[in-house]
Amino acid sequence: MKDSTTNIRKRGFASLSIEDRKRIASLGGKAAHAKGTAHQFTSEEAAAAGKRRGQPRSARIQSKELENEQSKTM
Repeated sequence: MKDSTTNIRKRGFASLSIEDRKRIASLGGKAAHAKGTAHQFTSEEAAAAGKRRGQPRSARIQSKELENEQSKTM
């Protein structure tokens, strides 16, 4: 499948339809949970992610650095 704006050919997962990519990702997630190696978010991690939602990446990095500095002083 060629990209309509360039002559670059998509390879690997990029050449798959969105539905196929979602299906494969779902299978991987289910396998990880069945194996017991999937990441389980704690309520603290989920709260931190919610606070970062919508912020530009640079703001998230600065926020994380500030959190790290504050945790070192406590």
